[in-house]
Amino acid sequence: MIEGDHMAFLSEHAHCALKDYYRVLTGGIDNYADGRELAPLLTDDLEFEGPIAGRVTGAAPFRQGVKGFIANVSKIDVIQEVNGPEGSAVLYEAHLPRGTVRLAEFFTFTDGKIQRLRLHYDPAAYIAAGGA
Repeated sequence: MIEGDHMAFLSEHAHCALKDYYRVLTGGIDNYADGRELAPLLTDDLEFEGPIAGRVTGAAPFRQGVKGFIANVSKIDVIQEVNGPEGSAVLYEAHLPRGTVRLAEFFTFTDGKIQRLRLHYDPAAYIAAGGA
């Protein structure tokens, strides 16, 4: 993996949508605007599941919800990734204002877009580290 300013980049085997997804996550809130860059990476009926948000259906609510993460993350260090033809899993550490939190994301792709995303982390550690 190649070290960047904000992220240890994914391997050449990672799905294109995945690479763009992490680029948006680490691009900063000023660049995020209304999620315009994230929108084409997600199916309209995206299924998201996470410890704080619970289950959310739809790309629009996900784009709104991810803003807090983008506003607070300063860097992502990818620890490991596993990629298959229809899905990927990424383990990483997110650097937040008051600490680092380990997260795991599991993706399913449909027609080149993220159709399902399951996020796993310790919510208490995330909040203590400054996550919103």
